Amino acid sequence: MEKKEGRPTQSAVNGQLRPPLKWAGGKRWLVPHLRPIWSRHSHRRLVEPFCGGLAVTLGLNPECALLNDINPHTANFYCWLQRGLRIRIPMRNERAMFYAHRADFNRLIAGRWQASKKAAELFYYLNRTGYNGLCRFNSKGEFNVPFGQHRRINYRRDFTEYQSKLAAYRFEQTDFAELPLNEEDFVYADPPYDVEFRQYTSTGFDWSEQVRLAEWLATHPGPTLVSNQATDRIVKLYRRLGFRLRFLKGPRMISRTGDRTPAPEVLAVRGIPRLPRMLGTVASTSVASDAM
Repeated sequence: MEKKEGRPTQSAVNGQLRPPLKWAGGKRWLVPHLRPIWSRHSHRRLVEPFCGGLAVTLGLNPECALLNDINPHTANFYCWLQRGLRIRIPMRNERAMFYAHRADFNRLIAGRWQASKKAAELFYYLNRTGYNGLCRFNSKGEFNVPFGQHRRINYRRDFTEYQSKLAAYRFEQTDFAELPLNEEDFVYADPPYDVEFRQYTSTGFDWSEQVRLAEWLATHPGPTLVSNQATDRIVKLYRRLGFRLRFLKGPRMISRTGDRTPAPEVLAVRGIPRLPRMLGTVASTSVASDAM
């Protein structure tokens, strides 16, 4: 169902903007745990190498941020938000329209129009209408998420409310190791989970990338936080690199079996001397792996 024109949109809570996209594995639930830490470092620049749905950035509300996403379509959407995006394409929760728009989006990608305004509009529609907010691409770089099972969708057309906030942020679309970090930056990294599904881009994010990321983050002298699924090898990797670990139960939004039992999540920390007591618990080295 398309949102009626003129109907007010609830885009802000307590003065903070909501994430503009649906995001599988989004971290809105983690923001209350991160905010007490961030409050002591809010004078710093926030850097997110995997900014995803912007839940953490908008939840922490930094004055200055460097936000990166290797997915060019996510980065393009945010760049158009900075310009005051208004969506003109038709948007309805209909199977035929979804697959027509998906084909149109993939034609734009093939024709190298992926940085266009229409590509940003189509990406938003596909994100809202596709299955579970997934963002998935095949080896050819084509968006291949199927039609969702939503009973009702409130689409937004006017994103000018985001323009002034995002104007102060710098967006990049590059490999995380290419980001121009400053020593004083506060880095929060939320990479693709160490689970079976990792096809966020056409190249994926395999175990070698998890290791490369962890080793890169371990060299940063400033405060650093990393969240991931608490698989045994992730726990061992970050512990070996000198991170302190805290464990929390994160919501499981997507599961191949339909299981929605909270999943163990690890928060790996460096360069932050004191952590709030609410920030999870210290656990043993062995944590059961639970792939979604």
